[in-house]
Amino acid sequence: MSVSLIDRFEAGTALLVAATDGLTVDHERARPGPGAWSIAELVAHLVDSDLVLSDRMKRVIAEDEPALLAFDENAWIARLNSQAMPVEESVNLFAANRTRTTRILRGLSEADFARSGIHSERGRKTLAEIVAGAVSHLDHHLKFLYAKRAALGVAIAPRYSPG
Repeated sequence: MSVSLIDRFEAGTALLVAATDGLTVDHERARPGPGAWSIAELVAHLVDSDLVLSDRMKRVIAEDEPALLAFDENAWIARLNSQAMPVEESVNLFAANRTRTTRILRGLSEADFARSGIHSERGRKTLAEIVAGAVSHLDHHLKFLYAKRAALGVAIAPRYSPG
């Protein structure tokens, strides 16, 4: 496993902190384009997804060929009161999870990153693929977050994972 991929995973915390800096509660709750989610819902999705991805990583590390269940992101947003979740709280949880997961990843051998589980929709996924997917997922949603900020008149220069 490339140390740079673990570094990129770890850097996600600083990227999300920077992307959400200076937002008011009104900014967090507004629904500017693109997409239907508010910034609060988008950040709630990022933390929920990161927790799920970390769970998948830990299962792949600790278990032999574990099942990795998909989840319905829109149902989670609708049913988990994501609109009411404070962005700062979500970012703090994201940061704590990334710190803990990074510590686990840095303690693994190269062979551990070839371990795999079976995703209920996407088939076999190695640990390396799951980590890379977490990095890509954050970058994908940061594009929407920056566009929403711009639509609200609080644009900042976009930052994405290095590499």
